[in-house]
Amino acid sequence: MPHLYPGRHGFVLAKAFAILFSGFAAVVSPPARAQAPAAVRGTVASGAGAPIEFATVTLHRAADSVVIKTEFSDSQGTFQLAAGSGKRYLVSAAQVGFARYWSPAFELPAMGLTLPAIQLATSHATALKEVTVTARKPLFEHRADRTVVNVADSPLTAGATTMEVLSRSPGLTVDASDNLVLRGRQGLLVVIDGKRVPLTGTELASYLRALPAEQLESIELISNPPAQYDAQGGAGVIAINLKKDQRLGTNGSANASYGRGEYGKFTGGVALNHRRKNLNFYGSYAYIDRRGFVRLDFNRRFLATPQLPAGSSALATEQLSHLRSHSGKLSLDLTLSKRTLLGVAATGLLSQATNDASNRTQEFGPVGEPTARYTSTALQDVGRPNGSANVNLRHSFADSAAAATLTADADFARYRTTRLLALTKYFETPAQPTDVVSGDQRSNLTIGAFKADYSRPLPHRARFETGLKVTQVRSVNNVVFLNNGTFNSLISNGFQYNENVNAAYASVRGATANTKLQAGLRAEQTNTLAAPAGETARERHYLQLFPSASGQHTINARHMLGFALARRIDRPSYGQVNPLRNYLDATSYRAGNPDLVAQTSYNVEVSHTYRQKFSTALAYTYTNLPFVNVVQPAPDGGRLVVNRDVNLTTQQYYSLTLTAPLELAKWWTLYANGVFYYTRFRGNLAGTALDRGRAACTLSANSGFTMPHGWSADINALYESREVYGFEVIRDRGQLSAGVQKSLWNKQGTLRMNVADVLYTTPIRTTSTYDNFTESFISKQDTRVATAALTYRFGSSKVAAARKRAAGAEEELRRAGG
Repeated sequence: MPHLYPGRHGFVLAKAFAILFSGFAAVVSPPARAQAPAAVRGTVASGAGAPIEFATVTLHRAADSVVIKTEFSDSQGTFQLAAGSGKRYLVSAAQVGFARYWSPAFELPAMGLTLPAIQLATSHATALKEVTVTARKPLFEHRADRTVVNVADSPLTAGATTMEVLSRSPGLTVDASDNLVLRGRQGLLVVIDGKRVPLTGTELASYLRALPAEQLESIELISNPPAQYDAQGGAGVIAINLKKDQRLGTNGSANASYGRGEYGKFTGGVALNHRRKNLNFYGSYAYIDRRGFVRLDFNRRFLATPQLPAGSSALATEQLSHLRSHSGKLSLDLTLSKRTLLGVAATGLLSQATNDASNRTQEFGPVGEPTARYTSTALQDVGRPNGSANVNLRHSFADSAAAATLTADADFARYRTTRLLALTKYFETPAQPTDVVSGDQRSNLTIGAFKADYSRPLPHRARFETGLKVTQVRSVNNVVFLNNGTFNSLISNGFQYNENVNAAYASVRGATANTKLQAGLRAEQTNTLAAPAGETARERHYLQLFPSASGQHTINARHMLGFALARRIDRPSYGQVNPLRNYLDATSYRAGNPDLVAQTSYNVEVSHTYRQKFSTALAYTYTNLPFVNVVQPAPDGGRLVVNRDVNLTTQQYYSLTLTAPLELAKWWTLYANGVFYYTRFRGNLAGTALDRGRAACTLSANSGFTMPHGWSADINALYESREVYGFEVIRDRGQLSAGVQKSLWNKQGTLRMNVADVLYTTPIRTTSTYDNFTESFISKQDTRVATAALTYRFGSSKVAAARKRAAGAEEELRRAGG
């Protein structure tokens, strides 16, 4: 049972939750008795008269086409829908490869009604597909509240990692410290299959680099998430969805890829699935073996201090890396009844990374005279065995697509890190004995979470949703350093971090013919304990409310307006507050800041959509106590520097986002996205007063080409302008990637080939300026890579609808506005 830190804040939480759910009993009480139900029956067949199984048959209210109920036809093509008698309805029927059918309006008598046989006409687009082109999902899709990256269908994702796919997504970039940045803002919540990944910065980047893109189905970039999501993530949510086969019977796939830059990169994997009417079992495994390099050139200038005169240094570092990872997933879904689903899942990711770095450093005095020269080697062996388990239950209270539902999820995850270090420093001038630092750092992070969500329809096409969530995070860290074989008590230490978040939310959404509105309130009580060994623990308890609202109004067939309002929070991760040091080389190390506190933000966005395609959005965000990554001379003295996160005072952000999905020809689509933004920071660090901002932009374009004989291609271009972020100025850079793919063996195989970073324009160049210190560096990696990949699919190709039946036909639910 997780420790919930009861105490003086308990009555505040109870009071807030009571206010939040004051009307809950009335809302969830059983509805009044409706008119006696009657049955609508019928059959669905093809134009040739053959029965169509698993056709989606939907009953609509005749007045406004609101969905009343959805069912699927059986093996004989028959269906039956129950609804209140004495009312007028429509019936629609749809199946992949056929045009949607709509019946005339009819009144349902008390004794029921058998409709004339429904015949679905073959889709004209499907008929053309066999003789001309093969349709596929576009790489990027823009929706009203998010951007979707369809990873599984793009040749550019072959042999890539999840981190590489994210770096090429619209409006999403990776900064010099490996932070993910969406539309120019840091602070993102990353979830995989709905489960939070409790990592940030380099730890998160390492995790995503070990997860192959072959395991991904799609990625959703949500800049203004509703109240159902955790309030964590001021810049939004990155929702990563793993693959899960929907075909009946026993089937699977196997894939392998090899890429070559300066070093080789291999990815291979297999997936197996068995599905029948009431059961689905899925398993996947992937292996990565990737070698690469990081080349860093630093120039640092130090102002005079009471201990040291002014000086400077020039460093050149080359790090050779070797990453091997094993990842897998097992899941089982059981249909306990027509309305109840039970699911269990387990995932694992075991990565082993070896980093061998060599460094050459030259130090200079106040007037540029050489004062010291030395070389160093740093060998790191980092192991990360991670695993998670989930049990979930979903129950629908009726057979309607818009029926009330109850869901519950229980999750447990463990992330472990073992980092072994051998750092050797060889002095050339002046002559000194060789210095050897060895380190053994071990971290154990566990996260447990339970949540329950209830959703039910309300009158007038509205829907009420509410839920509770409890999360407990515990991190235990220890590091031992030896200097020339002698225990160093000054930098060896332990650190423990506990975080407990208790949350509840309620939201209402509704729709009329031209307007959709959603409003929600989320309450989160946070309890944290940061305890470095031998020091005073930092304990914090606070309760905060996070309101949100969004809406869309359709003016006419060409114009739609939208808005979104939200308050959000970014709590420091365990890595950001962990003060134990991680050496990068002999001149620098990374350490957390136990005094770091949460940043909160207010977000406002208004948007306009033209012809349901072209989107313009204006946004403003005010952030209090924003995080920024800084580099400063280390307290150890000498020319050692430390990299860490600090809080500044405020951050103001303004942006204009333009999105244009274009169909330039039947065989050519273009997705263009531009984010133009201005960010201003205010704060103070080490005597440096900061009050500056700069306009910047991120431009991306992806062209998709569909060609005859199973060929298709993608070309992706990205440009990031020069920008200011806190104390750091980042030079402009970009990336151009291209790929092609060919369907083989009657669509059972796919051959993919791509080249990433064709022009090698991704190197990062930055300068950080403080009153006491300046650092400039260039970072180059093994990003220009040519890859060939082959995927083979085997087994049944028949798509199942069993899970969709109990889930309430989600697509139809969206059409109903609830």
